[in-house]
Amino acid sequence: QIKLKESGGGSVQAGGSLRLSCAASGLYHPSQCIAWFRQAPGKEREGIAAIYTDGDDTYYADSMKDRFTISRDKAKNTVFLEMSNLKPEDSAMYYCGAEQSRTACSTRLWVSYFEDWGQGTQVTVSS
Repeated sequence: QIKLKESGGGSVQAGGSLRLSCAASGLYHPSQCIAWFRQAPGKEREGIAAIYTDGDDTYYADSMKDRFTISRDKAKNTVFLEMSNLKPEDSAMYYCGAEQSRTACSTRLWVSYFEDWGQGTQVTVSS
């Protein structure tokens, strides 16, 4: 089973940048859809971006493509989320999820498609 661990969160001022990491470990199929989601207090978890490890095709939610970039370091089994021009409304817990089915990777990222999750990393953006 794949295990995911997020890191890289923290506190940043509006306009700043952060890079989040999602490290995968354990025994798992090499072809995975790895996606980033976020969840603010009182709100539903929303998808940001995804990458399919077989070919590194990337997918972005429409509202996220301008300031977020997903990438992968194959050798380190790590998926990154680069975030720029951060705004207070970006404050949330950020999670990565994994799903073997390629169907999960699309511009519409459904929480229910993803079976495996990390514990999250907190991002706080101050104005």
